[in-house]
Amino acid sequence: MSDKQYDILLKNGHVIDPKNNIDGPMDVAITGDRVAAVERDINPALAAQTVDLSGHYVTPGLIDIHVHVYHTREPEGLSIMADSHSFRSGVTTMVDTGTAGAKHFLHFKRTVIDRAKTRIFAYINIVDLGMIGDFEQDIKTMDPELCAATVMMYPDACVGVKTAHYWTRLPWDAEHPPWAAVDRAVAAGNLCQKPVMVDFWPRYPERGYEQLILEKMRPGDIHTHVYAQQFPIVDENGQPNAFLHEARARGVIFDVGHGAGSFWFRNAYPAIQNGFQPDSISTDLHTGNVHGTVVDMLTTMNKILCCGMGLQEVIYRSTVTPAEEIGHPELGHLSVGAEADVAVLTLQSGEFGYIDCGRAKLIGDKKLACAMTLRAGKIVYDPGGLSMPVWTEAPAPYWVNPALQG
Repeated sequence: MSDKQYDILLKNGHVIDPKNNIDGPMDVAITGDRVAAVERDINPALAAQTVDLSGHYVTPGLIDIHVHVYHTREPEGLSIMADSHSFRSGVTTMVDTGTAGAKHFLHFKRTVIDRAKTRIFAYINIVDLGMIGDFEQDIKTMDPELCAATVMMYPDACVGVKTAHYWTRLPWDAEHPPWAAVDRAVAAGNLCQKPVMVDFWPRYPERGYEQLILEKMRPGDIHTHVYAQQFPIVDENGQPNAFLHEARARGVIFDVGHGAGSFWFRNAYPAIQNGFQPDSISTDLHTGNVHGTVVDMLTTMNKILCCGMGLQEVIYRSTVTPAEEIGHPELGHLSVGAEADVAVLTLQSGEFGYIDCGRAKLIGDKKLACAMTLRAGKIVYDPGGLSMPVWTEAPAPYWVNPALQG
């Protein structure tokens, strides 16, 4: 047992904590799994371990509210997507968006959520078998009561309902009416009183984008993939269409959800430059894009940063707003008493290329990178050894040879 007041002191960093209006030099002290103090100059003698973060930004742990971390099929196994890809980009909370439906949620919870160090929440797919199959087109699999019941039975893990991938090209018929997936997802959302995240492909005139965000979606519902190619985000002059602002005034939330095919600079850049910014930044990270267009949360944040959003705003929309969107406002900030999820970042200047889903490139002059991540007060990522001594000054146990094996 340490007799020190604090376990870890993050010293000399530049704290960006938008919820508490902090943007400047500040120390952060941690005791156990909680933030114990955020002050200008905390005495290192009070801490069991002090980490000098001069030249670094210190932010709340990042929250990625659109990922796919469920492996979807037996046999059991921990998905590689959560801990392997969260901490290295400063992410401490992920939300799986509908990979599992009601029939597979318990398997997802048992094999992924309960075994990961990353905090994982879930949207339950309105399709009872979840994603990745022809069953996504069968409206008989879309049971609002079953979906809502699953959300309500597991309130600590489930944050809402997801609809995606429904009937994007074939002709309408009696078994495939235009709005079936959206209407049933909203019905489930009404039953469990949770938001619906909508992945959507408009098909005019029967299923229009304007109708989705102005009539079908409710306040608090989330349209993800907002800058995808299929949406009329900007007009011929590059100005955001007026109905977007009207939908936002109704309470509809617009999320990035980058993905392998859902982020295009031709929509994102002019929209952000001309006043239509995303409410939240997320990746839609999955095995098909982690080594391609998306990479990680910070790469997506860098694209938004280089489209013209300010640094503090980028942090705000990667911490505070996603926490509020999923109904967990206790996350996404460094208030005293909050769980100590922390990202330590650097901001580089130079010339950096960023790609979109249409294989086009933006040249930016900024790049955020992750130097260290803490989850619940524990250092879980520190590849440069910020928290470690130089080897020549390592304590005595470092120099002790292990006993012979065998």
